[in-house]
Amino acid sequence: MERRLLVVEDQRDIAELIALHLRDLGHRVDVVHDGDAGYEAAASGEYDLVLLDVMLPGRNGLDIARVLRAEKKRVALLMLTARSSELDRVLGLELGADDYLTKPFSIPELQARVKALLRRLEMQATPTDAPAAQPIVLGDLRIDTASHEVHIGDRMLALTAKEYDLLLQFARSPGRVFTRAQLLDSVWGTTFEGYEHNVNTHINRLRAKIEADPAHPRYVLTVRGVGYRFAGST
Repeated sequence: MERRLLVVEDQRDIAELIALHLRDLGHRVDVVHDGDAGYEAAASGEYDLVLLDVMLPGRNGLDIARVLRAEKKRVALLMLTARSSELDRVLGLELGADDYLTKPFSIPELQARVKALLRRLEMQATPTDAPAAQPIVLGDLRIDTASHEVHIGDRMLALTAKEYDLLLQFARSPGRVFTRAQLLDSVWGTTFEGYEHNVNTHINRLRAKIEADPAHPRYVLTVRGVGYRFAGST
């Protein structure tokens, strides 16, 4: 399925290279080179996925992500960050980015991340005549798979798309132990070695939102030397 993608990157050679290889996947790709134009385009509602550099002239990528999420824009966001900028990556996830890539990255990795995010969009596009999906209820945690809303008791949680996908992966198989590589493959759609830290970061952020005491979790449990499992009962 053809999708509309937007690349917001001030380095023109990098932007055009990214666009070239995304077009190879069969998508329509537009490119802008500054933050102000990037925000206007991303907020237009015309794009399914925005690849957003953090460091931009004018409005920076983190500010664009923050405003888009505050305005409840549903466009998927893939942040592009410098390898040394761990803070940017963490802030991007906090502000609602769905995933991130650190520069320099390989073209196969870029394409895999984009495919994974677009696959998630397709999964959300449920036909209107399809039967309503049943919520998943585990203790006081409730996951509404139709609306993608998550509640702890009466409190609705503000999860990013990737945090939601990770939680859903766990909740659909309570008690099963997942390795980091398995989670990377099933949630991110990639098996690139060295990116298991992406799983760790999201696990920590998910725990901070769903656990009363993240240091002593009751839902997402660590299985030392193996990975993680979701508690079957709480």
